[in-house]
Parts: sequence; structure tokens; C-alpha cells
Amino acid sequence: MLKRRSFDIGGEEILPGERRTIDLPVSSLSDHTPVNMSAHIVHGRTDGPVIFVSAGVHGDEVIGIEIVRRLLKSPALKGLRGTLIVIPIVNSFGFINRSRYLPDRRDLNRSFPGSEGGSLAARLAHLFLKEIIARADFGIDLHSAAIHRINYPQVRVSPDDPAARSLADVFAAPIIMEAPIRQGSLRQSAKDMGKTVLLFEAGEGLRFDEVSVRAGLAGILRVMKSLGMISGRGVAAAKAPAQFCSSSKWLRAPMGGLFRSLKADGDPVRQDDVLGLVSDPFGEDETEVTAPFDGIIVGRAVLPVVNEGDAVFHLARVKSVKKAENAMDDHSAQLADDPMFDEDEII
Repeated sequence: MLKRRSFDIGGEEILPGERRTIDLPVSSLSDHTPVNMSAHIVHGRTDGPVIFVSAGVHGDEVIGIEIVRRLLKSPALKGLRGTLIVIPIVNSFGFINRSRYLPDRRDLNRSFPGSEGGSLAARLAHLFLKEIIARADFGIDLHSAAIHRINYPQVRVSPDDPAARSLADVFAAPIIMEAPIRQGSLRQSAKDMGKTVLLFEAGEGLRFDEVSVRAGLAGILRVMKSLGMISGRGVAAAKAPAQFCSSSKWLRAPMGGLFRSLKADGDPVRQDDVLGLVSDPFGEDETEVTAPFDGIIVGRAVLPVVNEGDAVFHLARVKSVKKAENAMDDHSAQLADDPMFDEDEII
């Protein structure tokens, strides 16, 4: 049998059976401190797919960083077939400053494909495209809501990508959202290169959320199992199918004041249900926020101070509230009790 080739990245050579962190130079700070994008490579002894898992494209989205930390400690990676590229923090500038953006206030996920001689955002996007996406067959990009909002665990796929939809079913997050790809995004550039990337959204900016972390880790391992990269021992199939939502709507504060949510993220709701209240500081005026259709709350504001027009609930449409209720209960129970998440394994 022919020996598997080494994996080359950033001018470094990773041998079969080796795992190593490679620093890819990005730039330097104003005081000449070097800044790198670090990628951890697990290069299996046996041929198989090359996939990447990225987090921290937005520097304040820390949920994905915790997911990949646990992924790299998972015993499921022993005997890996193929190659896994993990980038815990793509936007180290934003991470250091606890900011979504780069120092020039650009959004990295609107700066792809970038260019070698462009802005800082363009250079970082170009580096990621050249060193990571170009080497991979498939990718999973981990995100959370922006600061002061929270997302229930969900995978987003574009309407015209059956390959992504199939892998989203395998990932089995509680919710699959159909959403068009935005120009300048990582997913758009990957699609232009003929690569499929799943977008996982869960949790809140600058906060950890155990349910979101567990959903992300389980989904990644299920996908790797389906691709034949891991044996999948201890990786349980989802107890309930994901709820597919073909459309959604942001509900906005009807007035400025103090916002009180009466529903949690992940709650199925019926048309005309009262989801929350906005009151003035004196308690003289109070307005309800109601559901315009049957759906699931896939995101909501967590900051109680709102201005008129602020987004307060993200409601995704479902065909059957009863089925959604049962599915959400099954997902919650599995994420709470699955032996994969034995506390002795969470280090």
C-alpha cells in the first residue's frame, strides 16, 4: 500500500499521523507585534476528505472557539481518516479587542475574496482563501449572534445548494434555516471555488452557552462520521430531525423603552401569541410584540433597553407547531443527557 502524502500548508509539511499548529503570518500591530492566523492540522495516516472548521471570523463570537477546543480534545479524532484543519480564531484582531470587526471597522465576512495588497480585511480574507479554503473539500464555519442578541442552535444553507442541505440534515442542529448567501462572505467565495461550507449559528456574542457548544460539537462529529473520517463510536444520531424553516422575519420594537421577553429562544409559538412587552420607564404605556405566524424563535434580543425599530425577535416559520414542540423537546433532552457530554470529558 502506498504511503499517504504529507500535507503542505504555510510552507510547512505535516506528515501522516502528525498533528501540529501552524502560524500563518497576517500582519503586525503598530508597535511591530506580529499577528498570525493559527491553524491546527490533524493529518490522518489514511486517505480521506480534507475539511476545515473555522471560528472567530467575528472576533466577539467566542462560542465557536470553545466548540473547536473541545473538538481537538475529542477521542473521536484518534485514527482520523483524511485531514482536519481547525482555525479557532480567524480574526485575532477582533478577538483581542473583543470586537466583531477589524481595526479598520471592516467586517471580515463581507471582505472575501479579498486581495493580497488590499485593506487589512482584504489581506486576511485572501490568506484564508488561499491557505485554508483552497486546500479543503468542505468546511464548517461557526458563528454566534452579535452582542446583546442570542441565537438558538441552527445551520443555515442557501436555497440552491442540495449538498449543503444534505450535510445540514446530518449535522442535525435543532433548526435548519434557508438563507441566501451574502456577497463578500466566506461562504460565497467558497461556493465560487466549488466548495460547500455549512454555517452554524448559536449563542450570544462574548458569552459561552453550554447547549450551543454541545449542539455544535455533536454536529461536527456527525458530519465527520458521515464522511468516513471517524468511526463515530460514541457519536449518537439525533433523536429528532432538524426543523426546516424556509423563511423568517425579524420582529421590531414598536416603541422605545424597556423590553421584556416572555418567550425563550427555541420556543415554538403560535400566531398572535404575545412574545414580549415594551414599556416606557414610567409604566404608563406598554405595547405587546406578537407573533405574525406560527414559528420558532430562532433569535432574540437580550438587552432590555430598546429604541423604536430595534430587532427583538427573529421568528422562523414552521408548518406544524406541535411537531416543532416535540422536536425541540427531543433535541433539548439529548443535549442534556447524551453520554458524549459526560462532565469528565469537558476539560
